[in-house]
Amino acid sequence: MPEPIVFYDIPGKNENSKAWSPNTWKTRYSLNYKGLPYKTVWVEYPDIAPVLRKIGALPTMKNPDGSPLYTLPAIYDPNTKTALAESFAIARYLDKTYPDTPRLIPEGTDALHVAFTHAFRGALYDDLMPITIPASADYLRPRSEPYFRSTREVAFGGDLRRLAPAGSEKRAERWKGVKNALTTYAQWIAADGTGKLYFLGDKPGYADFTLAAFFTWIRVVLGEDSVEWKDVLTDNGGPEWPDRWGKYFESLAKYGNVDVGEEVTL
Repeated sequence: MPEPIVFYDIPGKNENSKAWSPNTWKTRYSLNYKGLPYKTVWVEYPDIAPVLRKIGALPTMKNPDGSPLYTLPAIYDPNTKTALAESFAIARYLDKTYPDTPRLIPEGTDALHVAFTHAFRGALYDDLMPITIPASADYLRPRSEPYFRSTREVAFGGDLRRLAPAGSEKRAERWKGVKNALTTYAQWIAADGTGKLYFLGDKPGYADFTLAAFFTWIRVVLGEDSVEWKDVLTDNGGPEWPDRWGKYFESLAKYGNVDVGEEVTL
């Protein structure tokens, strides 16, 4: 049995639903699906860059000023002494390093998964972000919340609370766009006419854990009693697929384990 992989995640303020970030959930789902031992280290936003520099993980993007941007998820694998950030890169690494575990990205489909990621974002992000980003700021602990809010207000050009307030016409229009995206995803899954549950057929993979991660984000930061989450569970992606998303999310729940973990030590 390999040593536990160290998985770096961002904590929310609710101890009963600590894991909230859709990007880190992609990796958590991936690790759970493969059955690999791991332990979570919880990292506040201001500490992400120093922690990743410390373990030797490379930045994943650049800031507007050209400086390196460090992001989570990240892992450190003591079995290979490898530090790595970004969920897709981590999924490819896990497939290559642990070939006897269930594959996340079937051999020969890397390019298709890159295309999927771009199409997935294009269908969803513009409408979902104005709803879930403000809720995420409210969900964070005091150490992370100011950093997250200030950086996102620069990105969105103003007060996050004005993007899509609950009960507003803006909110309704944005949520309509989210529902359209879910219909699009359902059409992708059903494209071969076989009634399969997952993007890859009878077994889930990285594409499914990507969608499940965003469903989890909605459930956690908006709340299980929110109008939006109840709507996801009852949405069928179109009349041809009754109860699709409720069944879909329920089928992936067994890969949603969250360990207690530990707070980062700098």
